[in-house]
Amino acid sequence: MPSNIQELRPKFPETEKITINLGFVDLGHVDLMVTDGFYSNRTDFIRTAIRNQLERHADVVKQSTARKGLDLGLRNYTRADLEAVQRAGEMLHINVLGLASIAQDVTAELARATIGSVSVLGALHATPAVKAALADRTR
Repeated sequence: MPSNIQELRPKFPETEKITINLGFVDLGHVDLMVTDGFYSNRTDFIRTAIRNQLERHADVVKQSTARKGLDLGLRNYTRADLEAVQRAGEMLHINVLGLASIAQDVTAELARATIGSVSVLGALHATPAVKAALADRTR
């Protein structure tokens, strides 16, 4: 691939891997549902169970999201965004439910100078240096 091609919009993963511990009996029940054809595999069962619980509690989640002032979904912070915050003499407070992404070209120094706090319910994508620089400001 030629070196002069620049990616305009970075591709973010659509999922995040999690690990859960289940008791043997619960796991057996899941496997029984898969074996009997109700679900294609364990992951299908777990995703469906999680979605059902989220749907069941949708009103409470919506109220809590509004009350806490959370940005919902994907929120990308570019170097230009942070430089604008710096020029304005302000501090950014990141509050995201979903995926918060700080661009790869943001330095640890710029992040520390412009980001006052980070609260992400979901996942935060940033370079290891930026994550380390914001560690004391991350909830």
